[in-house]
Amino acid sequence: MQIIIDRFEGEFAVVEYENKDKKLCFVNIPKVIIPGAAEGDVIDITINKDETKKREKNIKNLMDSLFE
Repeated sequence: MQIIIDRFEGEFAVVEYENKDKKLCFVNIPKVIIPGAAEGDVIDITINKDETKKREKNIKNLMDSLFE
């Protein structure tokens, strides 16, 4: 998925994206998670399945150690 930085308002970036119906939508995201970004920049959002699996395994291990 791609989002485009429309503008900055205070501590937030207003970004635009197209939903599944190709309708243009806007959402605010904190500027701190996109350091160095500027208006008009295109940001790719991806899901990191490998990292997700690592985190799930780590959480399971923590839960198992707590409830032994």
